[in-house]
Amino acid sequence: MNTSNSPLTAIVTGAARGIGLATTQLFLAKGYQVAMVDRDTEELHRAAQGLHNVLPVDCDVSDESQVAAMVQTVLGWSGRIDALVNNAGVADFGPIEETTFARWQTVMRTNLDGVFLCSQAVIPALRKSRGAIVNIGSISGLRASTLRVAYGTSKAAVIHMTKQQAVELGEYGIRVNCVSPGPVKTKLSMAVHSPEIISAYHDAIPLNRYGSEAEIGRVIVFLASEEASYLTGQVVAVDGGFEATGVGLPALRV
Repeated sequence: MNTSNSPLTAIVTGAARGIGLATTQLFLAKGYQVAMVDRDTEELHRAAQGLHNVLPVDCDVSDESQVAAMVQTVLGWSGRIDALVNNAGVADFGPIEETTFARWQTVMRTNLDGVFLCSQAVIPALRKSRGAIVNIGSISGLRASTLRVAYGTSKAAVIHMTKQQAVELGEYGIRVNCVSPGPVKTKLSMAVHSPEIISAYHDAIPLNRYGSEAEIGRVIVFLASEEASYLTGQVVAVDGGFEATGVGLPALRV
């Protein structure tokens, strides 16, 4: 609970675009100030233009020294940290036989190591504010599918890490939850998904559509807020019912 006059402060990683940028905008609308963290310097500063109460911070979340410096920069700017959203991630889709160890490591460094490093670095500040961590998983961490051995495994690990963090940090009043998005309509997904893939997703999702970045962001902001004060250790699939369908065959929904 914020008992001081300083505004609540959130860190959002991967904030230059997509779900991270949408979440940043939603936090701002709720009166937070936001540290926007990304390693794409040019896109980050472009996204921050015109936004008030934001601090763009260039940082590769897989680099321990950069993460430590980022957290100190944020504390120097805000004096407090109330929420961390571990959104930064990379995708690597391809057949399991073609997934080299180098590709595997690239995914794990950002998607898994980055969540660990950022979370560890903010624990002292979150103990003071009794704040929250929201990790971003994926439907691919809840159900296996082809072409995602590294990505899906990294997100499954994030889901379990969420539970570990919630169990150990609860005594400090720190809540930790995970949002696992299903198919989301972004510029990237629309560019790489063929009409056949789009049609297949629509058939397999009970709500018959992709989600939006803002729909994911609203759940993230809720979980980070006092409105979710008794929620911790939870994994919320924001997926239009996709995970609930099991194998997802339209014939099984009749």
